[in-house]
Amino acid sequence: MTQTTNKSSTKRFLEFIKPEKNQFYLLALCSVISNILVTSMPFIMGVAIDDLLKAIKDANGTILTGSFIQEIIIFPVVILIIIAVVSAFFSYVQERMMASLSEDVTLRLRKEITQKFKRLPMSFFDSHQVGDILSRTTNDINRIAEMLLTGINQLFSSIVNIIFGLLMLLYIDLKLTGIVVILIVFSSVVTTWVASKNKKLADRNQHELGILNNQAEEYFSGNLEIKTFNQQKQTATQIDQTNKKHQKAFEQSQFFDFAIYPAIRFLNQLAFIVSAIIGAGLVIQGSLTIGLIQAYLQYVNQISEPITNFSYVINTIQSAMASFDRVLYILDQPEERLEPKKPLRINDSQGEIQFKGVKFGYTPDNLLMNDVSFTAKSHKMIAIVGPTGAGKTTLVNLLMRFYEINGGAITYDGQDITQLTRQDLRSKFGMVLQNTWLFEGTVADNIAYGNKQATREEIIQAAQIAQCDHFIRTLPDGYDTIISSENGSLSQGQQQLLTIARVVLANPPVVILDEATSSVDTRTEAEIQTAMESVTKGRTSFVIAHRLSTIEKADLILVMDAGDIVEQGNHQELLNKKGLYRTLYQSQFKDS
Repeated sequence: MTQTTNKSSTKRFLEFIKPEKNQFYLLALCSVISNILVTSMPFIMGVAIDDLLKAIKDANGTILTGSFIQEIIIFPVVILIIIAVVSAFFSYVQERMMASLSEDVTLRLRKEITQKFKRLPMSFFDSHQVGDILSRTTNDINRIAEMLLTGINQLFSSIVNIIFGLLMLLYIDLKLTGIVVILIVFSSVVTTWVASKNKKLADRNQHELGILNNQAEEYFSGNLEIKTFNQQKQTATQIDQTNKKHQKAFEQSQFFDFAIYPAIRFLNQLAFIVSAIIGAGLVIQGSLTIGLIQAYLQYVNQISEPITNFSYVINTIQSAMASFDRVLYILDQPEERLEPKKPLRINDSQGEIQFKGVKFGYTPDNLLMNDVSFTAKSHKMIAIVGPTGAGKTTLVNLLMRFYEINGGAITYDGQDITQLTRQDLRSKFGMVLQNTWLFEGTVADNIAYGNKQATREEIIQAAQIAQCDHFIRTLPDGYDTIISSENGSLSQGQQQLLTIARVVLANPPVVILDEATSSVDTRTEAEIQTAMESVTKGRTSFVIAHRLSTIEKADLILVMDAGDIVEQGNHQELLNKKGLYRTLYQSQFKDS
């Protein structure tokens, strides 16, 4: 997966936070005021110390009274207290604003990702692993939030502290500061090198984490199959290998993340030691006062810590930019074709659908369908049969515009479906899939998923039509029982009947039944068949089935092979043709 360069991702990030630029300016102002006040404190203390030493010297051995000493130091002490209080206030405002700002930015980023998912074509989800997508939308965004919450504040404070601390050093002694500057430049070179190295390692770390998350999700989902085929040991070995790869990438990333701290701290302490030795000599020579040298050494410490923090913050930002790259990858994916500017609306829907010379392929250079044409008349049952991989599910996916066709046209009641909004088009369809999906919620809420305004009486009526009212009433809380696809409280057949009830309540003009009875027992299949007869009555219906006994009464049967329709007609017509349909039929009913 191609990632953006660090320069472009940083530029994109700055563009992304433009709506909050005024808050960032205010944060910077608070940081400047707070750190200017803090920077002035050592100098005020130095002047106070020099004044006290001068008074002692002028006393010429006379004992100074307490009131005299108080008179000398009371003013600078009061000033220092006021400065400390005001600085703490601005620092509090800065921290509070940054916490709020961090949440605002990450919330907006999450909203953009969510909106992007709504506009992405199905092909994106077909070609990307679930675990990796989850990693990008959780771990990576959390890393960005962490950088905003702590990194930006530290960055502002470090820059301001270094600048004003350096100015005070230059003011106190120009020559001595030259040595400190040399060490600072050297620290900057080391920091820059480590930061560039850390960006690559952070990229790799997040990539390996995405693989680990996807593998974990895959193995949790397939837990039953893993145990059934006694693959626990092999699975544990595979995830252990993946975990070790992530551990190695994580350790390397963290090493460069934190190794910079002791390295820069050593250089900073070296600057302090050199400053103290040379400063002591200058005091002895009379070039500097004791008060100023103590202030100077405080300023060396004051810029040493920010330099250390600055190097760490740069690494944190680099890691966050690696995460932002991964989020940008999703945001930059091509979206579904734009909706028509003046969409058509079909108010009196009849459900007549026509395929006219449709061409389709998941990639333009490898077409699956070359020339698919048929007419599904209103209120008729259209069955789609064929061997595995023939393109049956793909055909119904094209109906609902989950994929865009490469040629030809699909019409709904005579109107090209590309002239309708996807929402309007999909509202005319109800689907019952082979793999059922129920969210965690009440039975009633699951049935009403396609019609949130439905009353309890309408929900019960839909359940009765779908042959599931009887077992719902045996549940602990009836229609208010909490269920989901994962908690195992319902059988596969019961879940299937609930999804049929969902379609009944939505009351669409067209229904699609995709292998709805393929994974249930004979008795449940009979119940589902009864429910399907009710749901298809008075509607156009598309039924995909391997069991050809379920579609003998279909008005039109489409026989597909290798993506194209090779035969079409009713059951008897297709048997008379002695083609693929008859072969499939006889393979299931050898005695007929």
